[in-house]
Amino acid sequence: MAGSGRLALGTLQVPGWVRGSSPAVLSRLRDAAVVRPGFLSAAEEETLSRELEPELRRRRYEYDHWDAAIHGFRETEKSRWSEASRAILQRVQAAAFSPGQTLLSPVHVLDLEPRGYIKPHVDSIKFCGATIAGLSLLSPSVMRLVHTQEPGEWLELLLEPGSLYVLRGSARYDFSHEILRDEESFFGARRVPRGRRISVICRSLPEGMGPEEPGQPPPAC
Repeated sequence: MAGSGRLALGTLQVPGWVRGSSPAVLSRLRDAAVVRPGFLSAAEEETLSRELEPELRRRRYEYDHWDAAIHGFRETEKSRWSEASRAILQRVQAAAFSPGQTLLSPVHVLDLEPRGYIKPHVDSIKFCGATIAGLSLLSPSVMRLVHTQEPGEWLELLLEPGSLYVLRGSARYDFSHEILRDEESFFGARRVPRGRRISVICRSLPEGMGPEEPGQPPPAC
């Protein structure tokens, strides 16, 4: 069922969608790495997919990236949306961002082919602010976060189609994140077969940058 409005973040940690290396890590990142399953209805997911497909279809899948973070992808930055899609993105803003946060005007759209994946990385604070929120379309996937200084500390997020994930604070700055390739795509003992995955990513504004400032390399999320 699609939700609306901003939930108290502590209620978003749904058992079965988030797992970690220890109760301490789960507790520490409870409000920093959030999954909200079923954020989109099937009709809303279809609305976004249908709007994005013509533009994505004109692009070829690529196998290198400006920072070597992504393999098997195509992407675009999109500022103009249909009324129905704008309403969905407004729900994302209300659910994931605080009232004082300004969002970057272009929304980043990333299309991974079935064999595509995102390598561990930390998005630059020069190009993304404190919060990133992404809608997952078409295929389930597993996002893994690993502490950059303590690799034994990790978190995994199960991102099913129609879900919303939010990374903020420590999850943004202290942990790398990646989307597992198909042969590694497990959530605990559960196999999560990868197909084509589209993510629609909203980002808060980095400090000192205007909302439509050009030349912003998009994050790999």
